[in-house]
Amino acid sequence: MKKNVHVIERVLPGSIAQELELEPGDILLEINNHKIEDIFDYQYYCEDTFLTLLIRKGNGEEWELEIEKDEDEDIGIIFENGLMDDYRSCSNKCIFCFIDQMPKGMRPTLYFKDDDARLSFLQGNYITLTNMSDHDVDRIIRYHLSPINISFQTTNPKLRCEMLNNRFAGEALKKVERFYEAGIEMNGQIVLCKGINDKEELKRTVQDLYQYLPHLKSVSIVPVGLSKYREGLYPLEPFAKSDAVELLDFVQEWQQKAVKEYGLHFLHASDEWYILADRELPQEETYDGYLQLENGVGMVRLMLTEFEDAYSEKEQQIKQEEIRYREETISLITGMLVYPYILEMATKLMELCPSKKIQVIPITNHFFGEKITVTGLLTGHDIVEQCQGKSLGNRLLLPENVLRSGEMILLDDMTVEELKNALQVPVDIVKSSGYDFVDAIFTESEME
Repeated sequence: MKKNVHVIERVLPGSIAQELELEPGDILLEINNHKIEDIFDYQYYCEDTFLTLLIRKGNGEEWELEIEKDEDEDIGIIFENGLMDDYRSCSNKCIFCFIDQMPKGMRPTLYFKDDDARLSFLQGNYITLTNMSDHDVDRIIRYHLSPINISFQTTNPKLRCEMLNNRFAGEALKKVERFYEAGIEMNGQIVLCKGINDKEELKRTVQDLYQYLPHLKSVSIVPVGLSKYREGLYPLEPFAKSDAVELLDFVQEWQQKAVKEYGLHFLHASDEWYILADRELPQEETYDGYLQLENGVGMVRLMLTEFEDAYSEKEQQIKQEEIRYREETISLITGMLVYPYILEMATKLMELCPSKKIQVIPITNHFFGEKITVTGLLTGHDIVEQCQGKSLGNRLLLPENVLRSGEMILLDDMTVEELKNALQVPVDIVKSSGYDFVDAIFTESEME
């Protein structure tokens, strides 16, 4: 598809677009005499109650269509490209980039590095600002699009250029000032690399970013992920327990300051730091509504909170209704990072309902290397290799986050059906919430 050619893929039944006899294959040219650059232009101009659409039909005819509608009423058009423009790839060569640490031969989409500001609003992606023009900044401010999620790493311009391998990376930080002055809400991320942007450099960065409160709602600190495929890449070291302890003390100091002055905790450490430091996870209120879940900040706490709620409901139901469940053995796979928490939840459920035998199987990530411990980066081959030969019982629970979004395919292109056949056990897909965990254990197991 050519850039800025907006082809209609589908027309919603009963919509204004259907009444106007628009069809798949028709092309949207203009709205109210404005050419449409992308989805944000489209949504902005469609907010008007009176619209004039210029449409090119499949036979080449151009139709000018007038529409009178409610302010929030949708026209009913679905485009071939949800962004209505080409995705922008990353122009950096970051020393910590995980995509550069992947083996060759995987599906091409896994190697695409996006750095598109529009995906920051649509999907919550974090961007470096290096791929953003002044025109992009103007549009964000004009449409007041927020939040924008920014991958800072450091506010030291020289160091940022070195970390991103982009000579414009330091200059790009000036865009943050414009967003702040315009009142655009922001969230930040710092990928921490040992001996590079930690310690004194981190103090400088946090001090600099603090001036952007309250519009900069949160900044997360996540440890760099290190796979075993780092040959020829910048030498990076993993963090030790003492590093994690020092970092968490630093985060706590800034949280106390921010809460006192702004009512926000502002600075957050991802769950890995607490596990590495062997410290208890913060309470729910510390996460300010879980602004940084996608960065692994509060993910475990949210899961545990949801589990406790679901557990209490199930406990009350079992006692009041005297429900009995059939005996069965359930296996559940998980990454090494959250294994202790999953095991704790499973143990509690088995105590509540002795007819349930739950086997939690932690999977070591041989594919990317043992330093990668999150569940979402497990592959089908590692799961099969480490589950074969085990008595898996009546069914195997597979976390949804090991699958490609919307598909039944794992990271290494093994399908769920292939996994099921290899292990010779029924496989149930489980979402990542604590509620879903409890439901998965008890669903369709009730005795009649």
